[in-house]
Amino acid sequence: MKNFFYAVAVVFGSIQAYGQETVYSVCENCWSPDSLGNHRAEVLVTAAGEVAKVIIPWRRRDHNPQDKGIVVFAESGRQVKNVLPGTITRASGEVYFEPIDGPGTYYIYYLKYVSTGRANYPTVTYPSFQPTATTDWLNKLKSANPAQVISIQAIDGFNGFYPMEAIATESEAQGLASGHNGNFMVFPEDRMHPIAMRHDLPYRWVKRGIQNAFEGEAAPGENFAYQLGVYASGDNIKNARVEFSDLVSGAGARVPSSVMSCLNTSGVNWDGQSFTKVVNVNKGDVQALWCLVNIPAGTIPGKYKGVAKVVADGNGPVSISVAINVTGQALVDHGVGEPWKQTRLAWLNSRLGMDNDVIAPYTPLVVRGKTISLLGREVELDGYGLPAQVTSYFDPKMTSLASEGKPLLKGGFSFRLNVNGSEALTWKNNGLRMTTQSPGLVEWGTVNESSRLVMKVNGRMEPDGFMAYTIELTAKADLELGEARLEIPMDPSATPYFMGLGERGGLRQPYINWKWDVATKNQDGGWIGDVNGGIHFSLRDENYVRPLNTNFYLQKPLVLPTSWGNEGKGGITIEDTDGITLVRAYSGARQMKKGEQLYYNFDLLLTPFHTLNTDFQWKTRFYHQYSPVDTVVKRGATVVNVHHANEINPYINYPFIRWREMKAYIDEAHSKGLKVKIYNTIRELSNRAYETQPMRSLGTEIYSPGPGGGFSWLQEHLAEDYIAAWFVPSLKDAAIINSGMSRWHNYYVEGMAWLVKNVGIDGIYLDDVAFDRTTMKRIRKVLASERGPGIIDLHSANQFNKRDGFNNSANLYLEHFPYLDRLWFGEYFDYDMAPDFWLVEVSGIPFGLMGEMLEKGGNKWRGMVYGMTNRLPWGENDPSPIWKFWDGFGMQGTEMIGYWAKDNPVKPTDEKVKATVYKKGNALLVAVASWADDDVDVYLDIDWKALGMKPAPLMRIPAIAGYQDEQTVSVKKPLTIPKGKGFLIVIE
Repeated sequence: MKNFFYAVAVVFGSIQAYGQETVYSVCENCWSPDSLGNHRAEVLVTAAGEVAKVIIPWRRRDHNPQDKGIVVFAESGRQVKNVLPGTITRASGEVYFEPIDGPGTYYIYYLKYVSTGRANYPTVTYPSFQPTATTDWLNKLKSANPAQVISIQAIDGFNGFYPMEAIATESEAQGLASGHNGNFMVFPEDRMHPIAMRHDLPYRWVKRGIQNAFEGEAAPGENFAYQLGVYASGDNIKNARVEFSDLVSGAGARVPSSVMSCLNTSGVNWDGQSFTKVVNVNKGDVQALWCLVNIPAGTIPGKYKGVAKVVADGNGPVSISVAINVTGQALVDHGVGEPWKQTRLAWLNSRLGMDNDVIAPYTPLVVRGKTISLLGREVELDGYGLPAQVTSYFDPKMTSLASEGKPLLKGGFSFRLNVNGSEALTWKNNGLRMTTQSPGLVEWGTVNESSRLVMKVNGRMEPDGFMAYTIELTAKADLELGEARLEIPMDPSATPYFMGLGERGGLRQPYINWKWDVATKNQDGGWIGDVNGGIHFSLRDENYVRPLNTNFYLQKPLVLPTSWGNEGKGGITIEDTDGITLVRAYSGARQMKKGEQLYYNFDLLLTPFHTLNTDFQWKTRFYHQYSPVDTVVKRGATVVNVHHANEINPYINYPFIRWREMKAYIDEAHSKGLKVKIYNTIRELSNRAYETQPMRSLGTEIYSPGPGGGFSWLQEHLAEDYIAAWFVPSLKDAAIINSGMSRWHNYYVEGMAWLVKNVGIDGIYLDDVAFDRTTMKRIRKVLASERGPGIIDLHSANQFNKRDGFNNSANLYLEHFPYLDRLWFGEYFDYDMAPDFWLVEVSGIPFGLMGEMLEKGGNKWRGMVYGMTNRLPWGENDPSPIWKFWDGFGMQGTEMIGYWAKDNPVKPTDEKVKATVYKKGNALLVAVASWADDDVDVYLDIDWKALGMKPAPLMRIPAIAGYQDEQTVSVKKPLTIPKGKGFLIVIE
């Protein structure tokens, strides 16, 4: 990047006499921005005297410069105390100061900030001017000698305002507009200078004057982009849009308009659906319209000319001549290797991975009549298309499938309506119709009609056990809808556990009574079931938008479903009654007008998703820190997770800036037998993303609206309407919160595919997520390579708190679990909680996953009951000695029999002590751990017959560093288990 930029100086007031250019420069790390801010004016004093006066033509985009402080230093480093701001405007600032070192260079800092609060979530403010001048000096202001601005400096190029954030003055903007007929003006702009200000014209445009032509250069096959800046000079503009002509060369070759689009007005959504947007521009505002031209690879070099017309409702078009010089070799990668050229904006409209292909380990859906079979589960539908029965074929041990299924329901799902005081509705049913039957998707529907209502039920199922229902009610006449209820009658023996609806995961309470409170509670459903069979349900609005999570739920909460929520009248109860466990979702009473429609939508997840992959757990050992490859190898890990905020992955969720360094590291790791995963998720995005300003031009589509604030760069270059997120002080990496569901998901998928192909990543580490299962499936697909299917692990800090809306992490992310390989739950999880909490909320086992511990190093003894350790080098408990023991015992190939399985052959005599068996041939490894309040003596009741082993007289407790000392104990004598601890016991 060049160190100096030039702009013609503003000629107004007293500055006019200088008749000079203002130089904008970068002085890389010449001062401490944390002490003095990111910007300063370099001023030359040529005359001796006690008072110097300078007028700085700073052209500031902030709206209250008069309220911010001024600090002056001499070149020697001495601070000037005798300073007085004069007239301060956004255009310029008048400053009086004492040249304490005589003639020479002085520096005036004018955006000094102060950071308080948490280091990673700073509160940055700009203090007002603090007078320190003496009265004697102030009395000498009339004798001030003029000083000269040499340059306006930024601490680095990233913080600089020039050229797109140096404002035109109001009078300059008016002068420019006075020569234009119409309510808006259009300024073509190069892709290398993203429009960054919504409420100001850049002075660059005033200097250039009105332009009606744009010319750029692109290679064949390049994703080319340019901007049309719409300035609403006369009035509010409604529905601004761009119409493109073909581009034609002198030889008659064409770049067709079909390869052109405006990013701001049309695109492809996160779910693969095409959409259009209406862009309005308020009077006095500027709106960037990003124009994408995907130059065909076979385009013959030459200059291609055409027209782009900007039109708006009630306003005549403004035509811009467009010329693109197509030159050079065809780009195989469409130029995405140079993202600073905005070549990746096309990724925002990608459909990569958007298909219904079956993803391993899932199996194709099979339809037989009204029954749909999938991996380990089966669903029978009734005549309305609702589940009549759900059957699980997972063995209670969760390591295999059983030949005999376990029915979960004691009756079918029912959707009941009370109309005008009666539930005796007679429905005419047109029969269940299967509308889609493919290996990766089955869809069905029914139409049902009564004298008062038409009810359409549409459902779909995917191979992982996800089901989605849309129930559309249309009133044929005005009516009183006293109640709409979804009832799920479950077998009590299949429902010992529950999580969600404000309940922590674990043993189910006999009665749950829940009401909607979306303003403070991220709750719309829950999971109910057993280890080897359960149902997750969630109630959805027809315009459902995923809320924010992980510290930010309250800033963008759930949308209260119009139907189910019914202005707070709806709710859910769960109770044991008449031999069933009844889940009842109800809406409360309401009026419906003739023709009015209501949507009672809900989603289901049938669990478990697959059996446990225990061998993956034993052999895949994460090292969660960027460290030298040899260090990782020596510690016994097999996979290194490269977090953000380091030299090869410095910027959060934007791993594209130092990708060459990342590739070199990964190449070395691969050569030494390691796999490498990187931190990359959707929740927040680094301000270092090349596409930040183009995506800001999309309004609140990519970034969530909010109060602004946060680190200085965000305030100085985004100004408003965003939520500041994670900040890394050492790198000045300031993230911005993503919206829940947007086209950024498409970019994310494309970016992941690019990293797999060009950098060689073996997977990703997800640090909480803000996307849906559709995006997760796409990621699962693009991670696959010749190196394997890719590895995805999910970390979550416990979401059961006020700022996260009291949701359970496992409940919140359950839709993602089918495509994960491991869990890491996580900060703020209390490992002193009961075993049922561990089982449901921490272990992942009821869903076919296994996990690791984090908070305070976890509890290594209790963890092993669930096959869990903590993670290197995180926390206090080093898992390396346990890994070494696993290798010695031969954990791969063992059969895991958890305490939750009724046929577990090893049972402690104290119910507060749990035991899990790992069986390999005639050898047993028994993990025992205590949840008792004190040390406890227990016997192990061993079913030798069930094990197929001869009784052994002794139990060996091998030495494991940091875990236990070696001892041998008779199987007939009690074990003394210390409070909160346990043993790994070998019986042979």
